[in-house]
Amino acid sequence: MPPMPEAVFTIRRFAAVALGAALSLLSIDASAAGEGRTTKAGAAPESVGPGPLPAALAGEYALQAGKLDDAARWYLDAARAAEGDAVLAERATRIALLARNQAFADQALALWRQRAGRSLGMRNAEATLALQRKDETAARRELRNLLLGRGEGLKSEKDGWRYALLAMDAGSGDPALIGRLLAALVDDIPQELPAWLAFGEFAQQVQRQDIAAKIIGRVLQYYPNEPGVSLLHANQLRRSGKEAQARKILDRMSAAAILLPDVAYGLAREYGAMGDYAAAAAVLARGPQNDNTYILRASYLAQADDKAGVAAVYEELKRESASPNPARRLLLGQVAEFIERQDDALDWYASVPGGPQRWQARLRTAPVLHKLGRVDEAHAHIRAIQADATASDETRRDAYLLQADLYKNDNRPDDELATLDRGLAAFPDESQLLYARALMWERRDDIPRAEADLRRILALDADDVNALNALGYTLADRTDRYQEALELIARAYAAEPDNAAIIDSYGWVLYRLGRTEEALVELLRAFTKQKDAEIAAHVAEVLWVLGRKDEAVNYFVEARRIDPESRSLKRALDKTGAVLPPLPDKAGA
Repeated sequence: MPPMPEAVFTIRRFAAVALGAALSLLSIDASAAGEGRTTKAGAAPESVGPGPLPAALAGEYALQAGKLDDAARWYLDAARAAEGDAVLAERATRIALLARNQAFADQALALWRQRAGRSLGMRNAEATLALQRKDETAARRELRNLLLGRGEGLKSEKDGWRYALLAMDAGSGDPALIGRLLAALVDDIPQELPAWLAFGEFAQQVQRQDIAAKIIGRVLQYYPNEPGVSLLHANQLRRSGKEAQARKILDRMSAAAILLPDVAYGLAREYGAMGDYAAAAAVLARGPQNDNTYILRASYLAQADDKAGVAAVYEELKRESASPNPARRLLLGQVAEFIERQDDALDWYASVPGGPQRWQARLRTAPVLHKLGRVDEAHAHIRAIQADATASDETRRDAYLLQADLYKNDNRPDDELATLDRGLAAFPDESQLLYARALMWERRDDIPRAEADLRRILALDADDVNALNALGYTLADRTDRYQEALELIARAYAAEPDNAAIIDSYGWVLYRLGRTEEALVELLRAFTKQKDAEIAAHVAEVLWVLGRKDEAVNYFVEARRIDPESRSLKRALDKTGAVLPPLPDKAGA
């Protein structure tokens, strides 16, 4: 996806500006907020005085409380009170779109149109609102105007297509609608390489390989020798099941005399996706080497179970490191560890002379000792780091996290808990330690204690997005406190509206609340952004409940392909009783 243009404000930026302005006003005249009172943290005032800024402050309180509809209402009130203020009207529009409150978005957008000339951002909002309403005719019109650079505010083709793509991404929770729009608009995509590549990748994300093929076929006419186009073509063929054709393109590219680094990495990625890890490593072996190429080559060869190949990379790396600096010594230790030359790894880690790499090497020594069966020595080593006053607080904290992880992997839950408790005694209120302990409690099905640790993080930092999402998802998934979960997740969603994990959580809590159709839109959008087993299982369960069982099975199968051991997949299969087709015979695959 192309980066969001600067003109398209994020909700977080809206909120920060509005809050700053409101607090500025309140510092001048504390009575400007009227008689309204806040009865609990994050709750919006029951009433506000006249003027736009108190209403904007109330909207910010609602946003912080995860009450998106209330936030949209307050910001709309603020925009109405601020006569002629186009910026506040734009903010109100964006927040209403985030809340998917079409009525408020329509009213805020009308104010924006009255107060400002038509702009790319405004047309993006118009297209997004049309997509939320599933008004295919209006959406197609606005998107085409953006693509063709038609109308006031559209300076050139180069400006509009990014905004069109952003709007389509926002509507990607309805793959059928987006697919029809892509098919209708494919001939209007500007004839420039970045636009073609971006739309080709987006078509693949929404699983419209037919449209991706058409886009790629068109762009090959204009850029037949562009490596990025060839890689996209190979990717499209592979996803369409035409692996032999994809391989021909990759082999032709890899035969080139000189490969630019970005092209080499792209080729290796495609070979790796096909399972040809040896070819991926061979591509990276050509040309100048650096730490990244060495570690990637070793990784690909390890996936190919080519221990001799990984050992050869290790020997090459040693030859090229006659006088290795600390970073190279650390890398040599990591590669030695990777190829299970644990004694060599210990020697390399011990030889790192100083600096930040020294502490990384000391931390890595503990799991190496553990792998060698020297378990007591490993724990003594890591306790020495925890007690070392010369180590940074971050290093000492990481030592507690690492030791807890070793105990977890050894199925020693009491020792895992004791380690995290010791870490929190040394570093009270350290969020990563609290987060690790919360996840441990959740694995033990002790939801009250998990909640307590996550709430402790939020008491220290009310805007910690990871804690908001984790607590909201835990309440949605493991309790019946769905409204409370919704407000927590909505706060995370307002801060990071394009985060696939948060979108998934948001969809999941909507499903728990019985808002099944709305949930499916969010979950499908999350899956277009991240092909994850948990998200796929969520999509599948919702489709099953909606009676779309054939589609559900397809998503269950995809979740199993990504991660057969997914806990979410197992729970969804148990709940629905869905029966999946047997796994393919690897010998005959």
